[in-house]
This record gives sequence, C-alpha cells and structure tokens, in this order.
Amino acid sequence: MIFTKFEILHLKPKLKKAFETSFGRFDHNETLLVKSFTKEGLVGFGEAPAMQVPFYNYESSKIATLVLKEYILPQLLNKEINSVDELIKTYSPIRGHNMAKTGIEAAFWHIKSQEENKPLWALWGGVRKEVEAGISLGLEKSVEEILIKVEKVLAKGFKRIKIKIKPGMDVKVARSVREKFGNISLMLDANSAYQLRDLPIFKELDQFNLLMIEQPLSYDDIIDHAKLQREIKTPICLDESIHSLDDARKAIESGACKIINIKPPRVGGFWQSKLMAELCEKNNIPVWCGGLLETGWGKAFNVHISSLNNFKLAGDTSGSDAYYTEDIIEPLMVVRANSQIDVPQEGVGFQINQDALKRITINTVEITS
Repeated sequence: MIFTKFEILHLKPKLKKAFETSFGRFDHNETLLVKSFTKEGLVGFGEAPAMQVPFYNYESSKIATLVLKEYILPQLLNKEINSVDELIKTYSPIRGHNMAKTGIEAAFWHIKSQEENKPLWALWGGVRKEVEAGISLGLEKSVEEILIKVEKVLAKGFKRIKIKIKPGMDVKVARSVREKFGNISLMLDANSAYQLRDLPIFKELDQFNLLMIEQPLSYDDIIDHAKLQREIKTPICLDESIHSLDDARKAIESGACKIINIKPPRVGGFWQSKLMAELCEKNNIPVWCGGLLETGWGKAFNVHISSLNNFKLAGDTSGSDAYYTEDIIEPLMVVRANSQIDVPQEGVGFQINQDALKRITINTVEITS
C-alpha cells in the first residue's frame, strides 16, 4: 500500500455518566482517529485513544496529534509499505508515544483486511469465534452507589466486574460487594494509587478471593510489585508498567505479576500485543485486553485481538453503547446475555457512522505531500 494523505480527527464524545478513577473524574473523553488514504483508493481508520490529559501516561490527545502530524505520518507519505514490520520500522526511532503509533498501525490493519479480504483476527492468528466481555466501573461518592452499579451490570449479564479503588475506598468496597453479591468474579483496579507501605491493605484484601488487583503501585514500577506479589496471595496484574516486550519479560522474570493486561495502544499496537501474548503464554502468564474508553471502532479491534489463544480472561470490551451518549460505529457492538461478544467474520465487522463522526469531531488536521 502507498499512503497519499492522512487526516487526524480529534473527537470529543460525551460520557453517559461521569467516569472516575484514582487520577481524575471526567464527563467526556477525547480520542483521535487516524484516517489514511492509499493510492489504491482504500481508506483505513485507526484509533489513538489518548485522553485529554496526560494522567494515564504522558500522552494526551494534543501530544499524540503533534507526534503524528510532525514525526510519524509525514515519513509515510508516498512510501510503499508491504508489511507491518516495514510500517513499524519507519517510526521505530521515536521513543515511546505508543498511542500515536497505534493509530496509524490500526489504520494499516484496516486497509490490510480490505486488501486481503480477511477479518482482522485471521491476520493476527485468532482462534475464538466469541470473547468474554467484562465491565469496568468507576469510583463513586459512596459504596452504596457502587453497589447499585454492580447490581445493574450483573442484571445485564456481565460476569466479570472490575471496580476502581483508591485509598479509603478499597477494603470496604470489596467487603460490601462480597456481602451483597457473594462470590462473583471480582477484580479491583488501583491505577497506581498505592505504595509498598500500604501492604496491610493488600493483606486485608486477600480475604476476599479477588480475581486480581490491577496496577496497585507506581505506573513505572516493576521491582516493588515483585516485592508486593511475594507478600500477598491475590494475583497482581500489571497494566501501566508494561510498555514493551522487554517490560513484560522483566515483569515475568522478577515475579512482579501473575497476569498482564495488554492494552494495544499502551504497548504500541496490535502486532506488539500479539507478540506479548505469545511471550506470556510461553511463561504461563494469562493475559486479557484492557480498555481506554475507546469508541466502538477501537473496541472492535480489541475484540479481534482478544480472540488470540492466550487472552484467557474477560477483557474490558463492553458493548459500544456502554459509555458514550453517541458512538461512531454501526451496527452497535452488542454483548449477549451470557456476556459474550461475537468476533466479526468479515473485516473489522463494523462501519463508521459518518454523521455521528462529524457531530463529535472538534478538529481535523490534514497531512498531504
């Protein structure tokens, strides 16, 4: 394929309900779509879900736009790209900025699926025809509000529930959920809100038979997580700490975790996600696909990658109508009553709703020769 033009679409979808984590509360989100045009007349879309603020990592929607506009996309114009390795090689000198890189890589895969008339999962080696969907619940002002949300999502058929926690809203959340709902599949996500000195909290959480605790310590740490994992029986799942294959290797070798959350935009794309899942499988570390409040377009790619063999745990891939008042794909991505999502058998499996896309696009940057 030969790229002739790119557009960076800056989207601002409104959340149905404010979403709160340990690093902030938001009533809307921001994300980017990289629209790529080829000489052959094909168009590909890829999502780079960098938030409006650099809180999850150092990337934000504005930073990702700058990196794409100035450093990644110009070097791809009018250049023949025949493989994902050739694509990655063009921007490999750029350190980090994995979300920006994922935007163009996803667009490449969208075009590749059209060229070869194959679904994404077939290009990546997927094996499942359906994947299990979990759901992520943000923090609320009270435990009672959290319990109401848990009851609602259980009624919808979700089996694996993830709840955000922070100091002061941790043990009592786990205890209250267990007392009210019994032994449901429950995990907690700390988003780096704790330190090693908080070990007593984690020892107390051990009693609640949690599926895992996600990223309890610093966003860039592996060593202290290894120390914590040796002290508790609950599996630690690393998220923000893992940006590359080498990070995953170090985490596995040091015993820093028993599970890894693979978010393709965090690790630099879907090909890196595939390689990371294979490395983890060789070391008996199950993985799952996390979410970054992507639009339905990004979620669709996550469904395809979750069909790979080692994605053994339910991902944060709820339906496309779960978080936003208006999404950009058609038809809707639906979670069936048994909390399964069908893996599309053609292409991406969805189309971009152009009218909806226009309504939530707040800026467009064009890159041409």
